[in-house]
Amino acid sequence: MPTRVVVRVLGICVAAALAVGFAAARAGVATPPAQVHLASYVDRGTNLGGRPAPDFTLQDQFGRTVSLSDWRGKVVVLAFVDDHCTTICPLTTQSMELALRLLGPAAARVELLGVDANPQFASVADVRAYSMQHDLVRNWDFLTGSPNALKAVWSKYGIAVQITKGQIDHTPALYVIDRQGRERRIYLTASQYAGVDQEAYVLAREVASLLPGEVRVAPPTGDVAAVSPHRAASLPLASGGQLAIGPGHPRLYLFLDAWAPAVAQQLPLAARYEGIAKAQGLTPLVLVDVRDAEPTPTALPQLLESLPGTASLPLAIDQLGRVADGYGVADIPWYALTDRSGKVVWSHDGWLAPSALAEAVRKAGS
Repeated sequence: MPTRVVVRVLGICVAAALAVGFAAARAGVATPPAQVHLASYVDRGTNLGGRPAPDFTLQDQFGRTVSLSDWRGKVVVLAFVDDHCTTICPLTTQSMELALRLLGPAAARVELLGVDANPQFASVADVRAYSMQHDLVRNWDFLTGSPNALKAVWSKYGIAVQITKGQIDHTPALYVIDRQGRERRIYLTASQYAGVDQEAYVLAREVASLLPGEVRVAPPTGDVAAVSPHRAASLPLASGGQLAIGPGHPRLYLFLDAWAPAVAQQLPLAARYEGIAKAQGLTPLVLVDVRDAEPTPTALPQLLESLPGTASLPLAIDQLGRVADGYGVADIPWYALTDRSGKVVWSHDGWLAPSALAEAVRKAGS
């Protein structure tokens, strides 16, 4: 079954601190410029003191054998990524790619590197598929190897990987390694969607500080505050216009990412729920595309073109992920049922068949 990172940010931070031996106070925390107000959950990074980064040799998404030392002379951003993850890992890779864009021409002196953190799906085809889904095939190197080879790399970098009930829990660590091959900082990705831009900014500033010359990094813009279901708000609809959400608008929301492989197969089933809901007087379904975690703006249009049968379903766009954060979305796909007061009365992680979904909504008191 698909794997995912399911631990939330506070639990991750504790686990990661133990895994990499940072039980002591966090030293050398970078301070952003005074005018930039970072969300409390955005990790400012932990100083690693410049110790040598352990070398390793694995295979990239094209099957080529490569070593970490091959990129000596570049700043390396090294992340540990589950190639079947639909929670934190896409946020990690999205922040990496955004950071690269923020660096402008200086990005040519930076290498984005991923190491597979999923022992169940560790083939070259698996890491290539993830790279294609996230439009990263030519923008990074995603490495994998035998189970023993991967475990050796995880051990060197203090990455805890655990399989619990068929799901992968792992430390969502991201290392910055300087041009001399020394570890400079470690970051832990938060599970909030709206923080991706800020995490990219913090990462880009650290990388810029390790490059020769002056590299300017534009600060992030936009509100990162979560939109609570108790707050009246609106979302743009893909078809045009706005969708009012919050108190007075009981709805069944299906939060999704257009890039996810299963979406094209499952959305026609979601459309069948709408027919059941109309016949039985159940809460109507609204699709919400969490745009902040998507690799390219073309993902949603391409999905809609391939699924004309779902055009009757309202599809709203959560551009910054603030609604997903406020409604407690912890994975994709995610159902959230709200009552007239705006309270989330039921939620579910993963796809449900139309009849099972209707039964769950009915039991929740819709």
